[in-house]
Amino acid sequence: MAPALIVRHLGLADYLPTLEAMRELTRTRNEQAPDEIWLLQHPRVFTQGQAGKAEHLLAPGDIPVIQVERGGQVTYHGPGQLVAYVMLDLRRLNLGVRELVTALEQSLVDVLAGYGVDAAPKADAPGVYVDGDKIASLGLRVSRGCSFHGLALNVDMDMAPFRRINPCGYAGLKMVQLKDLVETPPAFDEVAQRLEQALRERLGYGSQAGG
Repeated sequence: MAPALIVRHLGLADYLPTLEAMRELTRTRNEQAPDEIWLLQHPRVFTQGQAGKAEHLLAPGDIPVIQVERGGQVTYHGPGQLVAYVMLDLRRLNLGVRELVTALEQSLVDVLAGYGVDAAPKADAPGVYVDGDKIASLGLRVSRGCSFHGLALNVDMDMAPFRRINPCGYAGLKMVQLKDLVETPPAFDEVAQRLEQALRERLGYGSQAGG
């Protein structure tokens, strides 16, 4: 029997309240609590991971910078970027962190392949890349055997704020988005639905419709 999963499509959601809700869910859940995946987009914000270095914030300007407990360096979130937060009981799924990262990366590869985009992860740099350019980022935290935070896929967004940082701590790393790699830009909600299905399948929840 597939483990219980709740998937929430939350639309455009402010970062800080979403972060606190994710922390609260992780802090208070028990062994019977269903896993949850939240699919959403954020207003403009930079987030700096727990190992983040200030020198990678080149010129944040009017965009807020928020320190968070996920792994990784600085990244940017904004409207038109699909974010998936994964609150999963890794012990119940019998998944290690590396296996979770692989499943998330392969889910993204699956979605992009459906649009005719050939993408792949890199062994030494978490995320998903197209011809060496980064299209999706990952940053996770595990507490009490449960994951939170997740991934971000650039779909159809203003890419200029990425030039205000060294994305993920890599100077000169080019960020790309799905819109610029296909003839007809896909609808954001369609990409979200496809990512939901890919995550369900790669994580072992089956392909039933979301809750």
